Amino acid sequence: MADGLLVAGCLLLAMMLLGEREVLLGTTGAILVGVTALTTVLILEVMGVYRIVLRFMNQYMALTLAMGLLLSMINLLVLNLLLGQPLSLNVLPLFALLVLLSVEGLRLILRELYQWSRTPQRQPVVIYGAGAAGCELARALQHGGRYRPRAFVDDWRGLQGSLVEGLPVHHPDELESLIQRLGLELVLLAIPSAPRCRRRVILEQLARLSIPVQTIPGSQDLVSGRASVNDTCNVEVEDLLGREPVSVFAELTGADIRDKVVMVTGAGGSIGGELCRQILRQGPSLLVLVDNSEYALYVIDQELQDLVRSSASQARVKAQLVSIQRGDRMREVMASFGVQTLYHAAAYKHVPLVEANLVEGIRNNVFGTLGLALAAVEENVETFVMVSTDKAVRPTNVMGATKRLTELICQALAARKPSSTRFCMVRFGNVLGSSGSVVPLFRRQIERGGPVEVTHPDITRYFMTIPEAAQLVLQAGAMASGGEVFVLDMGEPVRIADLAANMIRLSGLEVKDDTHPEGDIEIVYTGLRPGEKLFEELLIGDDVLATGHPRIMTSHEVAWEWSALEGFLEELYEAMQHSRHLRILQLLLEAPLDYRPDGHVVDPAWQARHGRIYGTLASAGADSTQATVARLGLQASKSI
Repeated sequence: MADGLLVAGCLLLAMMLLGEREVLLGTTGAILVGVTALTTVLILEVMGVYRIVLRFMNQYMALTLAMGLLLSMINLLVLNLLLGQPLSLNVLPLFALLVLLSVEGLRLILRELYQWSRTPQRQPVVIYGAGAAGCELARALQHGGRYRPRAFVDDWRGLQGSLVEGLPVHHPDELESLIQRLGLELVLLAIPSAPRCRRRVILEQLARLSIPVQTIPGSQDLVSGRASVNDTCNVEVEDLLGREPVSVFAELTGADIRDKVVMVTGAGGSIGGELCRQILRQGPSLLVLVDNSEYALYVIDQELQDLVRSSASQARVKAQLVSIQRGDRMREVMASFGVQTLYHAAAYKHVPLVEANLVEGIRNNVFGTLGLALAAVEENVETFVMVSTDKAVRPTNVMGATKRLTELICQALAARKPSSTRFCMVRFGNVLGSSGSVVPLFRRQIERGGPVEVTHPDITRYFMTIPEAAQLVLQAGAMASGGEVFVLDMGEPVRIADLAANMIRLSGLEVKDDTHPEGDIEIVYTGLRPGEKLFEELLIGDDVLATGHPRIMTSHEVAWEWSALEGFLEELYEAMQHSRHLRILQLLLEAPLDYRPDGHVVDPAWQARHGRIYGTLASAGADSTQATVARLGLQASKSI
């Protein structure tokens, strides 16, 4: 009805403006106006204009409407000819202009009124990045009910000062004033294809503004369809680190997997689970999952079974609920399935827990690995890849010492002849998102209002993602000839206090400190935990060699012959069986681990048994072992 009235009014106005009074007052004029209004409505109906939802109207829908109005003008021209040309042809273009402005203008006005009515309910945001992704995001947000885009920010000078999707584009230096002037509450990062180093620079600049920052998914997720451009999420910590992901060499990834029987220990853990996912994509004939946690094993087994069904893979998945400490059972599993490649990711890895449970840490990490490795040799497993840690380098805690000892075990078995099993170790730093990772802990502390707890203001760590860690394990294992320790070029270490501060600021909050006493969240320093280092290392010696992968290095480090190691392990096993904590620590000090403890014996069971008489382990190298042992009173009390 509105369109019919507007068309009639536009035709009457055009005739009045051009002086067509005779036609306007006569019967012919009434026929022209009535028929044109009616046929225009019918044309628009046929073209689907009345099925357009006004709040979702875009340029394509506006073009459809314009085509319908053009047909209306042609219809008027034909009608005018049939009636003997009572109207001059000058009326037609004026009528076309008036009807286009009125009919389309009415819809645009209604759409803007609708958007204006929702303004108080929507959060004003600025989009960082005026490229294709930013434009798509702006269009999506215009129709959403949560965010209202007010401007773009882009560092390309060619766009600055222009309008994109009807929004002005500003230089990043103007962002602080834009926040104040437009009342912006959020920055949406729309640069999915930018390298991480570039994203890190941008995020560091945004962190200083203390405004919440969210990002759209990465380009790979957008292309694959796993996410859409309006699926905004919190900034990933990988972007804060700024290190580019390790490139994947396909020929290495599948070398020890394709059409083989593969076993993964610790399959229910964060690293083990990702290993299983990536292994399954390489087409093994059989994947054997080993874990001693029933729930964790159930979860990963269900996930992998679903993955097999959805991908129509021919691979089979078998779950085995067993601890690596059961060497006889592990040997039976290997023999039953004919395991060819074994990835050993099962370990107790939490530094404070292992420090406080010394005996079980030794039992699981050292003797569990020993039994597993011996079983692999006896069952002629082709490749044995052990997941190690940077904490094994000059360890200051029991967990690191156990991992360095397992490296020595694998090195000794690799050198022992005859043996058809290739052993190698893969060493990397902290894994983002793994169980016990500091990042989710910081997020939880920020969400509940702080404080954020950091052990020491100068503590630093190397970081990598779970997929990177799994890829490193798979690729390094394929390059091994026997006994190597592989490490990843992980870039620069990250200061944990800076990481915490950036996470706080990118959540839109201010760090509360001496210079900002009115801040929102305080960072408190709790002190180093028992056995914790300020700085982690990845290599012990300087004999670093390149490999076929530009980001993976190898090092032939200090080894121990099996004949000497075997006697040491017998003594360590006896001390472990009788829970002689100080004897265990003495043996770890005497071994070529470069073990440098700097705290007290913190095992609660030992403390309860011996009261407050527990020794202090000062930093000690090989030359001062006897002095350390003497201080501990080991010479006087071997039973401890």
